[in-house]
Amino acid sequence: MVTMGQCYYNETIGFFYNNSGKELSSHWRPKDVVVVALGLTVSVLVLLTNLLVIAAIASNRRFHQPIYYLLGNLAAADLFAGVAYLFLMFHTGPRTARLSLQGWFLRQGLLDTSLTASVATLLAIAVERHRSVMAVQLHSRLPRGRVIMLIVGVWVAALGLGLLPAHSWHCLCALDRCSRMAPLLSRSYLAVWALSSLLVFLLMVAVYTRIFFYVRRRVQRMAEHVSCHPHYRETTLSLVKTVVIILGAFVVCWTPGQVVLLLDGLGCKSCNVLAVEKYFLLLAEANSLVNAVVYSCRDAEMRRTFRHLLCCLCLRRSTHKSVRYTSSTQTGPSTRIMLPENGHSLMDSTL
Repeated sequence: MVTMGQCYYNETIGFFYNNSGKELSSHWRPKDVVVVALGLTVSVLVLLTNLLVIAAIASNRRFHQPIYYLLGNLAAADLFAGVAYLFLMFHTGPRTARLSLQGWFLRQGLLDTSLTASVATLLAIAVERHRSVMAVQLHSRLPRGRVIMLIVGVWVAALGLGLLPAHSWHCLCALDRCSRMAPLLSRSYLAVWALSSLLVFLLMVAVYTRIFFYVRRRVQRMAEHVSCHPHYRETTLSLVKTVVIILGAFVVCWTPGQVVLLLDGLGCKSCNVLAVEKYFLLLAEANSLVNAVVYSCRDAEMRRTFRHLLCCLCLRRSTHKSVRYTSSTQTGPSTRIMLPENGHSLMDSTL
């Protein structure tokens, strides 16, 4: 019997799922298998892509600028999101029932922290770009110390929002406030999280809209003095494309999930949020893959660095195979290394 005001710290996960009306499967259903298969695929792609972005920023000194520090932080947040979602995939389906309350809060906290850090960094990048454009600079001259403080602030806010549910913003002592999508969390937490993400999006729209009109007005003014109308049109279209891609990616990946979170947070009983929650969470996680494409892969210098890193990786693998091949057939004391593909010798410094 449930008593109002009583806390249920010693109950099982099943107790809270039954209270919220969320089904806790005891076996692997086709739906669970599909979600896990898609989730593992997306997680691996997120991990590999964002590791490549971080390696590129670390290895190329041209990227040691404030905007690239923020892009590196975005990649780190998305990398963390990939790890968090991978953890979820290994602790979902029938395995959810075997989790302790602390394990469930850990699983949820990892997701909330990583996704909050990713969204907050998107806003920081928009603000930095606004600062750069208004100062007519390719890259903002924001002091490194201030950028580091901004990054630290992002993670403090993300950790705070991720840790709050486990310590206070739960419904273990108020079962009537439990959400359906996350049966151990208070509905108010889901509503605040959804509204916070909506606020970030509106701020991004405002910032990028101001950037667009500022650049458009400036280029149009230049076109009045110089015969560069084709270039003006090209610049304007390129800017429109960039803004549409950035905001469109955010809307497509985040809006569905935020809508169901808000509906659940507001206590909509007639809304069948449980039917789509897993797919919308997967879509939000896919944003961590899209971010790498939208914010990094569209940079020409970044693409060149990617090719350099991948070529070096392929060369090392090829050289390693060559070393194994030649060492197994070597008959003398010579240490000369030959590549099977072209027969050219390589010095140790190139390996």
